[in-house]
Amino acid sequence: MKTGFVAVAGRPNVGKSTLVNALSGGKVAIVSDKPQTTRHRIFGIANAEDSQLVLVDLPGFQRPLDEMTERMQRTVDRAFEDVEAVLFVLSARERIGAGDRFIAKRVFALDVPVVIALNKVDRLKPGHIATQMATASQLGSFHALHPVSAKTGDGIGELREELVGLLPEGQAYFPLDERTNLPLELQLAELIREKALHLTKEEIPHAITVEIEELGEKVIRASLLVETESQKHILVGKGGSMVREIGTRARPEFEAILGRPVYLDLQVKVRPRWRRDGTLLDRLGL
Repeated sequence: MKTGFVAVAGRPNVGKSTLVNALSGGKVAIVSDKPQTTRHRIFGIANAEDSQLVLVDLPGFQRPLDEMTERMQRTVDRAFEDVEAVLFVLSARERIGAGDRFIAKRVFALDVPVVIALNKVDRLKPGHIATQMATASQLGSFHALHPVSAKTGDGIGELREELVGLLPEGQAYFPLDERTNLPLELQLAELIREKALHLTKEEIPHAITVEIEELGEKVIRASLLVETESQKHILVGKGGSMVREIGTRARPEFEAILGRPVYLDLQVKVRPRWRRDGTLLDRLGL
């Protein structure tokens, strides 16, 4: 069978995680409209009868600002080792500019094929898509260029076939019923964080992390960690309304993953400067 790894690169918020989910055939990475949503190296495993395509979803390229973002950038740097190809994701809805050219310089310097995915083409005029494709084609010597919409699924099948075609023959790296490499606790913690990201704005998203403290048969207890009392006040909400809504949105996905009903107990805690706390970052798998 054909099997191997493809690193997914691109600026923050171009839809990398949504695209990985679409190519994998199900949700493996949380998504939001907030930049830097992805913090871990996440494997999206697309299994077929004769292939296993492992997509390495990465944090977006960024200038490190603290211990957490330094670790995220190191994750990106290491991810380009031992991959068969790079999937370079661009947004058709934004000008292809300096940030994209910076990443292009890095990925086209690797000795592997680069496939460009021009994402978010849904509801765009053909002329605009053609112009963006022409601009994207000038970024480097690419293997293929695919206009796609991870949201609607347009072009996803063709892109998947293109990537599988670049893989060597070999043995599967993961069991054929697995869709991601994330441990269960981290999957659940990320789902809670996703719901919090959807419900918050301004300075809150980057200050949130989640730690699962108890994973029982009937009860799951988790802490949402923020850096200041004012952030905690926002995340708790009036009379606890915000944190309850986060739990309400997360619980159905928990139950779908676990295959059983659960009670989700969420607490909001203040951990000043947690993004600079190496010990806590180790515990969170960052």
